[in-house]
Amino acid sequence: MAPAPDTPSDGIPAVDWQGRALDCDICPQRELRAAGRCEPGHACVADRYAKRIDRFFAWNPKVADACLDHPYFEVRAVAAKHADLFLLPRLLGDPDETVRWSVAQRLPQRYLLQLRDDPDREVRIRVAARMEPSSLKTMLDDPDYYVRTVIARRLPPGLLRLLLRDPDREVRAEVARRIDADSLRRMADDADPAVRLVVAQRLPAAQLPLLIDDPDWRIRYEVAQRIEPARLGPLLEDEDAAVREAARARSEDRVA
Repeated sequence: MAPAPDTPSDGIPAVDWQGRALDCDICPQRELRAAGRCEPGHACVADRYAKRIDRFFAWNPKVADACLDHPYFEVRAVAAKHADLFLLPRLLGDPDETVRWSVAQRLPQRYLLQLRDDPDREVRIRVAARMEPSSLKTMLDDPDYYVRTVIARRLPPGLLRLLLRDPDREVRAEVARRIDADSLRRMADDADPAVRLVVAQRLPAAQLPLLIDDPDWRIRYEVAQRIEPARLGPLLEDEDAAVREAARARSEDRVA
């Protein structure tokens, strides 16, 4: 049988992970081609192109168990999506983060704890997205802001106060969107206006005077839109025209 074509119709050369031309005669899975279960340049476990590897395992998921030790990381990573769960723990220490990322999406909870300190942020993001919310407290000190943002989205509400003073505004903004009203008022003095804006959008109207003198006009505008009309006070003469207009419109509605 001749080697597989060098350039398939998608224009991406059909070569193996070391850049060599594919030869179906020496492939360990060559019997599958006769059965129509693989196709050079389209669905091939020996190909370097991840999409073709993915098609191969979609057609032949039972082959995945035998490919978890393949020298090419893309094969191991895709095989991990289909392999027996009981075989995946051996990939926890795989040298490639793509493989560990794939494993993190399937392993049972008890194994995720072993990946919470993974050196790659993408792996830790997947762990944070899948870990039981009650266990997320162990990742609150993660050095990556997005990992902590994912944690803030999933952490039990009662524990969100632990992230009130997180150094990153994206994390604090996520906290402000979910935290209980009593704790939310503690964020009215946040250093970042993007966080205070979320606070202004969620605070009960009776607590909005906390932000009535905020230095950011967007926050004062939000306050003018929602504060009890009797408390509009200084907003009627605010230095910003949009804030004054919103306050006066509320005041006129009250009179009417």
